[in-house]
Amino acid sequence: MTLAATSVASPDAGPEEAKAPERDTPTSIAAPAKAVPDVIRRRLLPFDARRDPWSWAVTGLIVAIAAVVRFVGLSHPPGKIFDETYYAKDAYGLLTKGVEWNYKDNVASYVVHPPLGKWLIAIGEWMFGYQDADGNVRAAGHLWTAAPELGWRFSAAVAGTISVLVMVRIARRMFGSTTLGAAAGLLLALDGFHLVLSRTAILDIFLLLFILAAFGALVADRDARRRRWLTAMENGLDPTRLGRAGRLGFAFPWWRLAAAVLFGCSVSVKWSALFFLPAFLILILWWEYGTRRTVGARHPIRDTFLDEFGWIVMFIGVALVVYLASWSGWFLTDDGFYRHWLADNNRPEPPVIGALHNLLHYHQEALKFHEGLDTKHTYQSWPWQWLLLGRPVAFYWSNTGTCGTDSCASEVLLLGTPVLWWSFLPALAALVWLGIARRDWRAGAILLMVFFGLIPWFYFAIDNGRTMFSFYTAPALPFMILAVVYALGAIMSPATRALPSADSVRRLADRRLVGGVVAGAYLVLVVLCFGYFYKVFVGDAMPYADWAARMWLGSRWI
Repeated sequence: MTLAATSVASPDAGPEEAKAPERDTPTSIAAPAKAVPDVIRRRLLPFDARRDPWSWAVTGLIVAIAAVVRFVGLSHPPGKIFDETYYAKDAYGLLTKGVEWNYKDNVASYVVHPPLGKWLIAIGEWMFGYQDADGNVRAAGHLWTAAPELGWRFSAAVAGTISVLVMVRIARRMFGSTTLGAAAGLLLALDGFHLVLSRTAILDIFLLLFILAAFGALVADRDARRRRWLTAMENGLDPTRLGRAGRLGFAFPWWRLAAAVLFGCSVSVKWSALFFLPAFLILILWWEYGTRRTVGARHPIRDTFLDEFGWIVMFIGVALVVYLASWSGWFLTDDGFYRHWLADNNRPEPPVIGALHNLLHYHQEALKFHEGLDTKHTYQSWPWQWLLLGRPVAFYWSNTGTCGTDSCASEVLLLGTPVLWWSFLPALAALVWLGIARRDWRAGAILLMVFFGLIPWFYFAIDNGRTMFSFYTAPALPFMILAVVYALGAIMSPATRALPSADSVRRLADRRLVGGVVAGAYLVLVVLCFGYFYKVFVGDAMPYADWAARMWLGSRWI
């Protein structure tokens, strides 16, 4: 299998085009009805991610590793840790009342995040049961009654494991390499930050999954659209002709619809998913423009807007419908917070319109809360600290337990695997350089997603000093790992412009061997670093001295 991840664009490539990467298996097509220039064929023919069954065995192995570290001991630590105290209870309210519910006061709870993430947590509680803070079993599991913590953490572990699966397949499709796809999945599976979120009943792992999956659907849409252009040209389409004669006919973009649904799901978990809407719309338009420029359309910009404007509207509309559907419990019951705000204030409340008006008021109040969130917190941090691991969040701490000494420590620390996270900034810098030098669409797409995942938080930090936490980086995490994998691919398989001589072939083989050793050594370091910090990720008891030895940045990690 190839190790290639990046390659130099041909001299006549468009600004977003790069030479097609080497592939694990050759892609063959039937003899064309019309000759298509090789350079155009090479750029349009996407990597066929379906042709190598072996890649699924590798994918299965990586996913199995991810599942083991996420599910083993999932009910530890006991009780509700960190914000589980809110989300586990809210999920149980949704399960029993259709809305978040305060059982202590027997009233609807006022919450400031949409319901979908909590509905997903509720699935685990339905399966395995729920126990309140006083130890009262409020619901036995429909499938199996186990430790109550399993109920509210199960769905997060499933989402974390699925996100590793999605990561492997996206990276393999983008880089044309099973090796690099497996590397991306392994880095995500063995990242402590991702692991802690996957073992805790809070919302951010669901946000990460839906944003990553939506991106993957758009990558698949890009491939499908380019494949359609190639087929149409083989069947006689001449893109240089003016008007409709030089453009594709109608075909429903199913992958784009999937991306819209997944994006709608992400917004239904947390509003911060809206930061990625410009990124997704830019990707659709950029990739469609690039395809038209590749095939030689006379007016690629104009044709892109004419053909894609309606689909852009559809993307936004579908996401909005999905978002409203996530509030079904609130719409279909009378108990939700602000559910009858108009009527409670002696104002007319017509059907449907009145409910939507009430929901709008709810959103306005929730937005005020988010904008005014400036309460100091021990573990708050600023965006410029996040990639440096300047202030991780302690989810759980205990000095009890059995560890072989009199002084023990147990902690769940939301800490990224240091070797991996301290690679992000150099990898992103390399991505900027390589993306410009090679005019590679993959580099641009990854950087765009990282930009919209992080930069808005810098704005809010500077503008109003809003209280922030390091887990706000969650949806950007997979794309920073893709940046690392891109850089590893460039090290493992340096690009060449000219047909090599026998001597240069030997030098290239030596460089690839050295690059493979360097990349392999890096992966080993990440694995060893993850193993060293594993107990801090899952809350296992250890001697206090061993715990203190892992606090590399001293008080910043305590």
